[in-house]
Amino acid sequence: MANTAVNDAVALYDLLKKEWQQKHPNLDKCGQLLTQLKLALTGLAFLPTTEMANNKELIISRDVLEIGALFSIAKQDIPSFERYLAQLKTYYFDYNSQLPESAFKYQLLGLNLLCLLSQNKVADFHTELELLPPKEIQNNVYIRHPISLEQYLMEGSYNKVFLSKGNVPSQTYTFFIDILLNTIREEIAACIEKSYQRISFDECARLLFFENKILLKDFANKKGWNSNGSVIQFPNVANTVSHNSNKIPAKELAEQIVDYAKELEMIV
Repeated sequence: MANTAVNDAVALYDLLKKEWQQKHPNLDKCGQLLTQLKLALTGLAFLPTTEMANNKELIISRDVLEIGALFSIAKQDIPSFERYLAQLKTYYFDYNSQLPESAFKYQLLGLNLLCLLSQNKVADFHTELELLPPKEIQNNVYIRHPISLEQYLMEGSYNKVFLSKGNVPSQTYTFFIDILLNTIREEIAACIEKSYQRISFDECARLLFFENKILLKDFANKKGWNSNGSVIQFPNVANTVSHNSNKIPAKELAEQIVDYAKELEMIV
């Protein structure tokens, strides 16, 4: 019975691997094979235990989970990706010495970091980073990329974040980067709405990192902004703050600064 289960799993795995390695894999077929493999793998020791199973079974199981994680990104299914990664960490960290290292290990761990970053889970990002060897953190291209993005975000260097999309270590990274860029655009747009009553179309495109004016027009329509092609008007700004409320109380501000300076001088 055990041999039959192994043979069935291997046959399905071979079909999945063959389809997945196509230039344009059939995602529906891959999804069906992954569903069948989930059932087939229950007949194997597909998760490592204290009594190690046959290495061949473990390698096949790990490879299936890796394809499943990449398949989830292709289907833009973040919860599915997170489930696959949770299982893969057992192979990557707990039993890495018993198995040959996977060629996709750091690509997927880098994607996991990027996934956390795109959801603004900064604490989890750093927790996951602590699990990685210092050498990989410093030198591995798949790990360095999300680390650089996190640094750019902390600095507020949003232009570098947008430029990073053209320098990804793998095309699989673009899915999470697009989510991150969209979040940044929304935050910048919220600031623009509060800072201006109107702005030139070209300047708005520059601030929001839109190279294509059609994309900006679509974005403006979704936000409810009024545009005539040369100027964008923010309809809600006039109702949120009055003109007088924008005046800076220069005298009061100067007096406060002088008081702070005197207090600092006394402390020193």
